[in-house]
Amino acid sequence: MPNKVVLAFSGGLDTSYCTKYLENELSLEVHAVLVNTGGFSSSELENIEEKAKNLGVASFIALNKVEEYYQKVIKYLIFGNVLKNNTYPLSVSAERTVQAVAIAEYAKRLGAGYIAH
Repeated sequence: MPNKVVLAFSGGLDTSYCTKYLENELSLEVHAVLVNTGGFSSSELENIEEKAKNLGVASFIALNKVEEYYQKVIKYLIFGNVLKNNTYPLSVSAERTVQAVAIAEYAKRLGAGYIAH
């Protein structure tokens, strides 16, 4: 089984800890991935990539899924006026599906044996 793990990486405390744990405790080769669905500026993406590299990941990639997220999810939420608790768009939980599929597809292309988040 490949010793590669794809880690959904935000650059926060939890995923930073996971990076070192997966590498040091489980002897896995960590490949960090961030799925951008439109919530990051270019400078934020650069900072997250720098943090991942400083933590020693084997690779980092930011997958741009902005257009896909809009076409497959957001436009339908807008058309349907889909609101959570009749207050705000139900976009966060729908976003997770786009992220999960993108990460799984990337892990498959990379030949990773594991996915972590």
